[in-house]
Amino acid sequence: MHARVEDSLGICELCPRRCKLQEGATGACRVRTMIGGRIIPKNYGAITSMAIDPIEKKPLYHFMPGSGVLSVGTFGCNLSCRYCQNWAISQRHAESRFFTPDQLADLAESMREQSVGVAYTYSEPFVWYEFVYDCAKLVHEIGLSNILVTNGYINPEPLAGILPYVDAINVDLKGYDDEYYRKVCGGTLAPVISTIRAVYESGCHLELTTLVVPGYNDSPEEMEQLASWVASLSPEIPLHISRYFPSYRMNEPPTPMATMEKCVEVAKRRLNYVYVGNASIPGGSDTVCPNCGELLIERRGFACVTVRLEGVSCPKCGHKIPVRLAGGESAGNKY
Repeated sequence: MHARVEDSLGICELCPRRCKLQEGATGACRVRTMIGGRIIPKNYGAITSMAIDPIEKKPLYHFMPGSGVLSVGTFGCNLSCRYCQNWAISQRHAESRFFTPDQLADLAESMREQSVGVAYTYSEPFVWYEFVYDCAKLVHEIGLSNILVTNGYINPEPLAGILPYVDAINVDLKGYDDEYYRKVCGGTLAPVISTIRAVYESGCHLELTTLVVPGYNDSPEEMEQLASWVASLSPEIPLHISRYFPSYRMNEPPTPMATMEKCVEVAKRRLNYVYVGNASIPGGSDTVCPNCGELLIERRGFACVTVRLEGVSCPKCGHKIPVRLAGGESAGNKY
């Protein structure tokens, strides 16, 4: 349960918040509650959202491109981003259906022709930890993939416990400034950096997403810092730069396209694979060989993906591309 009790208070050790809970109290995530001297997840098995999504929608562009994935989510989140697009489930107690891990694994098995596995997404999967862990073990055993789309706000021990069963992760790196995390997202930067590093070092497939919010994290200097830090792990890690639109508690106008273009330009100085989300920039979703410029994966929306690789190599110059294909071929998870 990733918890301990001191002086009749339950201390949740799942995430960096380490909420201290009296009997009957619920943590900041709105799902982990102190009951009978133990911290219990109220959302175990509670699925608020379910769909077969294109894997590019997660977004994952270098993991089984062109595939579908059974995507499930619950309610609750341990951050409180003012611009949250899924606030109706992340910041509220939404209606749900109950599934056991066996039922979800059986459903994933029945959808093999449409889906490569299960993506735990929509809200924060780590506050759903026990259910995700139990499901991931079963899905792993039947040879399907587990995917996490997460804010990365988790402590090292539970992260290490689940990583062996996870095939791909997209971490939402919201910015590269601790003050921004505190004021806008209700968290801190350091634990997310730690999570990203641990995922990378584990060999799990890793991609990152950064939402660019005008007036907050949109300066070329901050994007330079963020991209430089990612490149210090590997310039091969894909970065998705996403356009902000007003939502939840933030009413600022959408990110100007000129700002998006500048951020992409800056990030590309450090990283080999930079993509554009929530915006249309010519070629912004395409995978191009960083060695010779050949178009390798063309994307027109989420549903139209054309792969032009030879195995996992550029057909023109032979450069290895860090991608895992649906047939199982991979250039290796370690970039």
